[in-house]
Amino acid sequence: MKKKRRYLTATLPDGYVKTIGPTTDSFTHYWRIVAELENGKTEVFWGHARSLAEAKRKRAPAQDAARTRGWKSFAFEIAELVETFD
Repeated sequence: MKKKRRYLTATLPDGYVKTIGPTTDSFTHYWRIVAELENGKTEVFWGHARSLAEAKRKRAPAQDAARTRGWKSFAFEIAELVETFD
């Protein structure tokens, strides 16, 4: 019998879908920072966390990074991960 693989999927408000896996990790949330640079380009940083509180703690370092790196603006988003199997 084929072993089922576990995937974690996050859907962000803008429709972007991120799938992580196969994995056995206990992640519950996905976070993403979309930074607008002074030259008009964008940079994207992302990660996953084991709790909503852990994901929310990424916001303060993002604000510090915006100041030190000179971002014009940035969006910080968190989405819940949904477990699926194949």
